Amino acid sequence: MRRRTRLGHALLPGFAVTALLLATGCSSPPHQAAADGRAREAAQVSDGADAPARTDGRTLAVAAAPAAAATTAAGSAGAGRPAHRTTLAVTSYDSKTRRAVISPAGKGGSTGRGRTGAPVVSPSPSAPSPSATASASASASASAQQAAVGDVIASAPAPGAPDGLLARVTKVLGETDAGTEVQTEPATLDALLGDDTAKGTVPVDPAAFEVDKLLPDVKVSWSGTGDVHVGPEGATVPLGSLRLDVSTEVPAADGAPASAAASVSGFVQVSPQVDFAYGGAGTGTAPGSAYLGVSGDWTSGWAVKGRAGATATPLRIPFAKLHADPVLQVGAVPVVVNLDLTCYLQVSGDGRITVDVEQNLKGGFKAGGTFGTAQGWTPVSSSTMTSTPVRTSVATSGRVRTTLGAEASVGLYGSVGVTADLAPYLRGEATGTVTATSATPGADAEGVWNLYGGVDLSGTLRLQLSVFGTPVLERGIPLGTLHREWKLAGGTL
Repeated sequence: MRRRTRLGHALLPGFAVTALLLATGCSSPPHQAAADGRAREAAQVSDGADAPARTDGRTLAVAAAPAAAATTAAGSAGAGRPAHRTTLAVTSYDSKTRRAVISPAGKGGSTGRGRTGAPVVSPSPSAPSPSATASASASASASAQQAAVGDVIASAPAPGAPDGLLARVTKVLGETDAGTEVQTEPATLDALLGDDTAKGTVPVDPAAFEVDKLLPDVKVSWSGTGDVHVGPEGATVPLGSLRLDVSTEVPAADGAPASAAASVSGFVQVSPQVDFAYGGAGTGTAPGSAYLGVSGDWTSGWAVKGRAGATATPLRIPFAKLHADPVLQVGAVPVVVNLDLTCYLQVSGDGRITVDVEQNLKGGFKAGGTFGTAQGWTPVSSSTMTSTPVRTSVATSGRVRTTLGAEASVGLYGSVGVTADLAPYLRGEATGTVTATSATPGADAEGVWNLYGGVDLSGTLRLQLSVFGTPVLERGIPLGTLHREWKLAGGTL
């Protein structure tokens, strides 16, 4: 049974834009970060690229795009004109032909993610949507009603471009009833950001996630300002966090008595953040530095009970898929980040051990890729998680391992840049003939038992990170496996 749940209203569903134009050569105002109140300065991106100090570029604020005030931008980094806002909008895009229709804000049809099976919510005419368009034009887009060859379009999700759009206009095909039709080709962020620098961490609103439930007993909870609450009654979730509770049966060992039936239950609570940095190295060259990653706080607790069946490979059970397209406002430029999370349970063992164990785990994590001119793209990964046993009971010899984790991917404008697998686990083993519990170490039995907590973090950097304007990777670069394990309980009987 699969059930897709939309949390809150559509995130950045359309293109209602302001009519503000910034004069060529003027700095982008930093007021957006202060006005939004949700931006966090990039001290948290300390493992990422450090933007070099410059005297010829601007330092741009990085913030979540305002929820009720859209922005557009125009400029040409190559011609020395900084990005600034326009009133143009993308009303349709064909990914096969790469043709787009550009029109004044407010003109065009309904917008939304447009994914098959995903809900599409049209913006209310009375409530401007927070999406945005940025363009860099040789003519500086003097007329907001027209597009010109050389324009670079950086757009939040639009019809036909559910993951956002970053493209350069190569030909103006003509006027239609819907607007100006143009031919485009892929573009990169350095075409808009040039020699500017930007660095910041922005939390993802839990209400922005689309949740696809893959098991029937999955419950989703989150809370927002103004006593907004989603989820089971009594569920307490901190502001900015999303919680998923799950419970499922797992195959029991062959010949096991009914009392040994196996089950796994628990919850994941996560508050993801997008980490972004860009350091210009001068007009006409690749950036001097860049960083893209996902980080956040993690809390989970899960229990496994019974005797799981023996498996040649670990039994992996995905229970929920989550997707969001947060839009970062980098100065005047909207940068669309595509974030996917797949939460899963995983069980492996020899089918002989019977357990009744539970653990709580919490901490932080970070995964991403950083670019520097000397070393190119290099991986970044870290985890500060710790756990405590809540209940421990081990009977008979054998081994078992359970994982409650998440696969994550983060990219820009539909191009995956980083994939990561965060896998906190609980591992138990016993030798000899054992019937013991951590609460009764003096049990009359012979054997040794141990219980361990741990976390694995692995992943890959993808060549699509070249969307920054950096050199293309020839192949994916592994993040490298981060592995930590600690003993929770055990003894000799």
